[in-house]
Amino acid sequence: AQVTESGGGLVQTGGSLRLSCQASGVSSSAYAMGWFRQAPGKEREFVATEAWNGDKYYADFVKGRFTIARDIGAESMTLQMNSLQPEDTAVYYCNAHPPLVRYWGQGTQVTVSS
Repeated sequence: AQVTESGGGLVQTGGSLRLSCQASGVSSSAYAMGWFRQAPGKEREFVATEAWNGDKYYADFVKGRFTIARDIGAESMTLQMNSLQPEDTAVYYCNAHPPLVRYWGQGTQVTVSS
């Protein structure tokens, strides 16, 4: 299986970005798909996910600012990020998560300037 992110870049504080994720070859008809991020010197942390049944979960620090949208048939997902802050600067990773395995993308850099 393969997971590929796109859409990162540089944005000013208060701006918006939309990240895209494309999965392929996931050998499961129902799997979770979501986003993590890793800032310099910090551990990778959970951002948002959509479970196999459509339930969505968000980290507290992005509620009301970030929104995920998934196209199951297309095996794709977007992460719409609004009201970005410098502390949102990180490499953002998409993952596809069928039972017992998690596939990661290579990550896309998001930089928020103050």
